[in-house]
Amino acid sequence: MLAVGGQVRFRGLLWQVVGLAGQRVHLVADEGEEVVLAGHLFADPTFSLIGPEAGGKAQAAPQWGLFETAPAAARERALAWRRHIREVETGHPDGAGAGHVVHERYDPKRYTLAEREQAKAEELTALGFGRISRSTVQKMRLDYRKQGLWGLVDHRTTRAPSPAGRTDERVVAAVKEAIRRRRGRSKGTVKALFPAAARILTDRHGDAVAMCSQATFYRLVAQLTDPREDIHGRGDGVPGPREGRAFTPTVALRPGEQVQIDTTRLDVLAVFDDGTLGRPELTIAVDVATRAILAAVLRPHSTKAVDAALLLAEMAVPHAARPTWPDALRFARSPIPHREELLSVDERLQGAAARPVVVPETIVVDRGKIYLSETFTAACQTLGISVQPAPPRAPTAKGIVERTFGSLNTLLWQHLPGYTGSNVTERGRDIEQHACYSVARLQDLLDEWLVHWHHRPHNGLRHPVLPRTRLTPMEMWGALTAVCGYVPVPLTGRDYLELLPVRWLTISDHGIRLEQRTYDHDLLGPHRGQPSPTAARGGRWEVHHNPHDLRQIWIRLPGHDDLVEIPWIHRDHVRQPFDDRTWQHIRTTALRRGGQEQHEADLAQALDDLTRRAAAGHATRTEQALLTRAQPARIPHPTSTGHDTAQPARPVPERASPPRRRTAAGRTTHGPGPEDGTGAGACGTGTHGWEDTESLDALDTEPDTGQWPDDEDDDGWTTEDDGRSPAPPYTGLGLWNAHQEAERW
Repeated sequence: MLAVGGQVRFRGLLWQVVGLAGQRVHLVADEGEEVVLAGHLFADPTFSLIGPEAGGKAQAAPQWGLFETAPAAARERALAWRRHIREVETGHPDGAGAGHVVHERYDPKRYTLAEREQAKAEELTALGFGRISRSTVQKMRLDYRKQGLWGLVDHRTTRAPSPAGRTDERVVAAVKEAIRRRRGRSKGTVKALFPAAARILTDRHGDAVAMCSQATFYRLVAQLTDPREDIHGRGDGVPGPREGRAFTPTVALRPGEQVQIDTTRLDVLAVFDDGTLGRPELTIAVDVATRAILAAVLRPHSTKAVDAALLLAEMAVPHAARPTWPDALRFARSPIPHREELLSVDERLQGAAARPVVVPETIVVDRGKIYLSETFTAACQTLGISVQPAPPRAPTAKGIVERTFGSLNTLLWQHLPGYTGSNVTERGRDIEQHACYSVARLQDLLDEWLVHWHHRPHNGLRHPVLPRTRLTPMEMWGALTAVCGYVPVPLTGRDYLELLPVRWLTISDHGIRLEQRTYDHDLLGPHRGQPSPTAARGGRWEVHHNPHDLRQIWIRLPGHDDLVEIPWIHRDHVRQPFDDRTWQHIRTTALRRGGQEQHEADLAQALDDLTRRAAAGHATRTEQALLTRAQPARIPHPTSTGHDTAQPARPVPERASPPRRRTAAGRTTHGPGPEDGTGAGACGTGTHGWEDTESLDALDTEPDTGQWPDDEDDDGWTTEDDGRSPAPPYTGLGLWNAHQEAERW
């Protein structure tokens, strides 16, 4: 083969090929240059290819790794072939630099390459190599030039055995198709797979191809099944072969640059409010740069989009420390750099837990409905957070939060009673007898344990100068904050209301209708039948609602700086918060009698009867599960701002004038409700009902204990007056009032 870079002998001179252009060959020698037609060059009797560059390429580097995998006999034969190939090319078995020619029949100056190859074929045949032809010698020489020593190995000795053996390829294809169709289905036997493969073979080739024996089929299934999957076991177990993805570590250089959020079912049985046992759902947010768990929320059942939206706000504000916690768990005692500077910038840190405070920039979520919902994306847009959905079927995109779930299991959950293990094979006996913690108690334990997590050295956090030194999430946060800075974010209760789901509704003469519920108040009077100032929504009004407590809504009215709370007209008749699932259950079970107002009154009565039956223990399992899901979300009180005294942020009725309520006939009356002689509906909390001046004062003066004042329960009822059982205490943390703190500054 003549190629650029090769050397030729022509007209008694040594030339080097420097170019090929069609049939023209450009030759360069010490005496000058010359361009010769290829046909004329090859026909000249003085022309010959010389030297090891005759193939046009440099000799390939020896592939010793592959060469060592060949059997010993194949390696010895390849080494012997190499000496013979060198002798054919250079005249010496050890190469051109070894010296004089050993045998005159392989002298490149006297014989052409073809003549030398023919001589070598005759010699190898005489030595017992078998019937070796000139073409065999030529092939071995070219393989040696392309692949080095590995090209001289007999590859029949290195070829892996076929998993199908001598079975017909069409039968093998049918077996593979049967295995593919079984993947992802429930457990089955190999014997049941045999007729499926036979049907596939018949459908494709008819009777032209016979099915293999059952023994051969069992062997084929064992050979063709990937070891990582178990087609005889659960279909949703370890997946089979699929398109792989390269793993790239996630890197963040400042707090909040990337925060990963995910939800999983907790591996601990908890006691729900109705006395049943179940595994609550845990949602956490992990900062990649500091490995800090910025927020963690437990829900009895399915997590809603509003829970994920409120989780965003909890990351950006300091978490208040419990009064019963030791001082070592408080931020003021945390051994982090620049602690005094941080305390001077944000006074909320003085009584906060020793946990990082981070405002997320980008949030990585999976493609769950709650994270792709309009409620969650709108909340992220309000807080200036970018949402980045993870690619489908790419668990490594959220590897840090997934690994954090495992750390929670090994460091916390497995030490609690009622731990179920990660799967049924790890579950103990009678674990239901050991479950004793409620969801609220588990949330309190988790909040306290998270402080210890942030002061525990993390293997993923290393000092850049001392790579063997592990840092804690708190130390990493303090170090990065000193570089990136810290800006306190003021969030009040009204900011949380802005994160609630939004519906665009009209205001009729009877109020606001939402899923067969009527919300009404005197503040709606001037706006009944009027279009809203927002022309883009066709005259509808902006209404916020809490899916966990539908007893009131919030609407944005002209002349009010904040959202105004509008109660349900039958709120006085319902003794507990209820969610959308409970309401849908009541709507499907209650019979419709009379008009629209009568039907709504019947629904309210049925809802109250359901809560009473559940309190007495006479509700069905479905009804108990519905009421368990109806626990209120952790929404703080929208306390009074103190900067707008002319117009309150939302109506605060006086005790001397109980709120009006609508009867079944649609008449408006005043006075206490039929079940409460003290006007219970007039003094509920800001989250679930009305909020009076006394409750506001109590919240402003009493210390933040994580619960409501002792004289009122969660729904605003005074239990000493009406004798009814109190609702579960509110476990949310108090919030910083930005306006009051601004007055102090």
